[in-house]
Amino acid sequence: MTTPEHESPAPQPPAPEFRDRVHRSSGGIAGGVLLLAIVAWLGFDALFTGHGRTPWLALAAMILIVPPVVAFTLRPAVYANDERLRIRNPFRVIVLPWGQVAALRSGYSNEVIAKSGTKYQLWAVPVSMRARKRAARQQARATGTGPGERTTDRPPRPLSSGLGGQGAGPAGAAGPTVPVRAATDQIMADLRELHETREHKETAQGEVTVRWAYEIAGPTVAGAVLLAILLAVG
Repeated sequence: MTTPEHESPAPQPPAPEFRDRVHRSSGGIAGGVLLLAIVAWLGFDALFTGHGRTPWLALAAMILIVPPVVAFTLRPAVYANDERLRIRNPFRVIVLPWGQVAALRSGYSNEVIAKSGTKYQLWAVPVSMRARKRAARQQARATGTGPGERTTDRPPRPLSSGLGGQGAGPAGAAGPTVPVRAATDQIMADLRELHETREHKETAQGEVTVRWAYEIAGPTVAGAVLLAILLAVG
C-alpha cells in the first residue's frame, strides 16, 4: 500500500527585513510621567477634599491638561521598517513610504521632507545641542585632535572595540575609525541609510497619509468647554 504524497505548502510572501524600529525620547517620557503625577496628585486632592465648585473645576482642568501632556511627552514616536516611515507626532500620524521621502534633515530640529516638498518634524527625535558638543569632544579625543583642529596631518586613532581597549585586528592593529555622534544624530543617520537602501524598492512605494489625532483633540476641547462653562456660570 503506497502512502500518498503530502502536498507542498503554498509559498509564503517574503517577510520584511526587520520589524518596526521604534524611536522615542526618553527625556520626554520621563518628563511626561512626572507632569502627570503632579496633575494627578493636585487634581485628585481637589476632587476628594474640595468643596462647592472646586471638584468640578478640578475635573475640567484635568480633562483639559492631561491630553496635551500625553500628546507632547508620551505620544511622540517614530516607527521605521523596510517599507515606510511612520511618524506619530502630538496631533498627527504621518505615514511616508520610503519612495515618497526626499530627504531627512537635521538642524535645530530633525525633519523629514516628502517629495511634494512638505516638511514633517520628528517630535520623538529631538535635537540636543549639548549631546552634539559632547559627541564632538569625544570624537576629538578619539582622533587625537583638539575640537578646532584638522585631522589631515596625522591619521586618526581607532576607537576602542570594547575588548581590553585594543583596536580591531591582530596584535592590536588599528581598526576602522567609528564616528562619534549624539544619540539622535545616530538615529537620523540610520534612517538616512535605510531610506537610501529602500527608496526604489517596489514594496516601499505608495502615497503619503496624514491622520489627525482626534483622540487627543476631542478630550482637550471638551475639557476647555467644560472649564469655560463652569467659569462663566460662576
